Amino acid sequence: MITGLARSKIRLRMVASALAAMLAAAGAVATIPAEAHAASGVENEGADCQVPGLPDEGSLPTVSRLPDPFTKLDGTRITGKSDWRCRREEIKRLAEKFVYGEKPPKPSSVTGTVSPTGIIVNVSHNGRSASFSAGVDLPSGNGPFPAVVVLGGFGADTAAIKAAGAAVISYDPLAVGREGTPRDNKQGAFYTIYGANSSTGILAAWAWGVSRIIDVLEQSGGGILRADATGVTGCSRYGKGAFVVGAFDQRIALTMPIESGSGGVAAFRAIPGESGAQPLSSAYSEQPWLGDAFGSFTGSPARLPVDTHAVIGMIAPRGLFIMDNPHIDWLAARSASVAALGGAEIYKALGAEGNITYWSAVQDGTHCASRSEWRTPLQQNIQKFLLGTGSYTGSMRIAANKSGNLAEWRDWQTPTLGDGGGDDDTTPPTAPTGLAAADTTATGTTLTWTAATDDTGVAGYDILRAPGASGGTFTQIGTSATTSYADTGLTPATTYRYQVRARDAAGNASQVSNTVQVTTQEGSGSPEGGCTAVPTVQTQWSTGYVIQPLTITNTGTATMNGWTVTFTLPAGHRLAGSWNGTATVSGQTVTIRNVAHNGTLAPGASNGSVGFQADRPSGDTSLPSGYTCA
Repeated sequence: MITGLARSKIRLRMVASALAAMLAAAGAVATIPAEAHAASGVENEGADCQVPGLPDEGSLPTVSRLPDPFTKLDGTRITGKSDWRCRREEIKRLAEKFVYGEKPPKPSSVTGTVSPTGIIVNVSHNGRSASFSAGVDLPSGNGPFPAVVVLGGFGADTAAIKAAGAAVISYDPLAVGREGTPRDNKQGAFYTIYGANSSTGILAAWAWGVSRIIDVLEQSGGGILRADATGVTGCSRYGKGAFVVGAFDQRIALTMPIESGSGGVAAFRAIPGESGAQPLSSAYSEQPWLGDAFGSFTGSPARLPVDTHAVIGMIAPRGLFIMDNPHIDWLAARSASVAALGGAEIYKALGAEGNITYWSAVQDGTHCASRSEWRTPLQQNIQKFLLGTGSYTGSMRIAANKSGNLAEWRDWQTPTLGDGGGDDDTTPPTAPTGLAAADTTATGTTLTWTAATDDTGVAGYDILRAPGASGGTFTQIGTSATTSYADTGLTPATTYRYQVRARDAAGNASQVSNTVQVTTQEGSGSPEGGCTAVPTVQTQWSTGYVIQPLTITNTGTATMNGWTVTFTLPAGHRLAGSWNGTATVSGQTVTIRNVAHNGTLAPGASNGSVGFQADRPSGDTSLPSGYTCA
């Protein structure tokens, strides 16, 4: 008998051989990275897996940290890469039951057509029929072309997609799962087939629609668009949709969600603790995006047996490029970084850590803007995963103000999964000892510690920092291959705490070291009247507004090593969140102080990274006033 995994490997070899032969016939040399050949020829490779009975809602325990993605429902841990196929199926079933609702498999009849300008999809199942369409925009050159399905029509850099050599499929998700409908009367092509009172949320319905587009591409013969090289992207609510599309169809070679927020990539467990992030109850009630069953968990996400790091694992080892916005608190970028770091551990275990990228270190804070920082990695991902060329290696580019700390969110270690028997060592290193700080100045300090030990060798150290003498969250700020680390860009006259942990070559992390506390020296500020704060209203609506940027300018003659901005909120207004600054509120007076990375300004220099969001009574159009800078 040929197993699902074996069938997948055979299909991949056939695709690789056919592509290589085609390129050779054209006189070209095929440069096909091995990791890029991760897309499957079937929608769900684990459909034949035997999954034990899923837990009932009433029996779910509270687990405050991210569930171990490597532990099966029967309580045992997987030991080989081939085990992931059926473990993924368990995660899929849990995600359907408790988060998204069921995404049904291919209906009994799917037909349609593909032309250079459009795709038509016709679906029939159990006596019900529905149809929908999508637009096609081809790049220059000769096909057949790979394609990126763009959900919703905004936020995606379609010019960069086409310039990379991929077609754009413009997909209207609302034709398949309409927004603005009650949960007991959902509308769109999906619900025409499966019923208006289906408990499946519209994100899963949108994913079902993309799968049916791929069905039609497969039937078309591949003369215009290649069915074996499909990507998906979208921003905001359509970023949530793109994430679910890629997770639930293994024929998607490249998944690229943008600013997906709560209900998207962001870890459910982390959202309640992230200031200003859209609450889960709001994401659940705003639209029927999530499945009906998720309503039981909006106030208790720690009872969920699955979280979004494991949904990221459903995409692994296929290409994943997550783009995020750290400038708007509502978008829950810190919680998304937690999920991305957790999901990256699954990629690492599968030997595909170069296939995942998370990028939130961007300057422009406008929601769903086309950002220059993303253009090159976007095209490199398309070249690697859709065209089979290039050697792009993914990375984590996490904004400092929205950086999650995975160590606080897991109590499991990442195994080294063997290929039928290998080094499965999961023993972590010992904790570093003797952490100390020296040579502390107004803007920096040097840390030293005694080396950890490990049976396979220590690969490096993670440096963690928390603000203040107590409270606050320890966040990873850097790594070191030695037993010392220089932390710079600190704020004068400010207290910080540090910890260090070791990591071995297998990815196992130690317990943290002792904690050391430092207080930086007093700095030399600018002369009197040395800075200004100028607000810009980025966007506003009937009950709130976003000020971005709040531009701080050094008008003095000496370098500033710290600044403080004060302003007054109108009566009835409330600060909902801020970024790139530490905000405190007293009555209607708001004070924002610099953070470590933006406190130093040369004479005449400006910093536009600071911003905040505020709520106000409906219909009130007033804005804050009285901005001062010192």
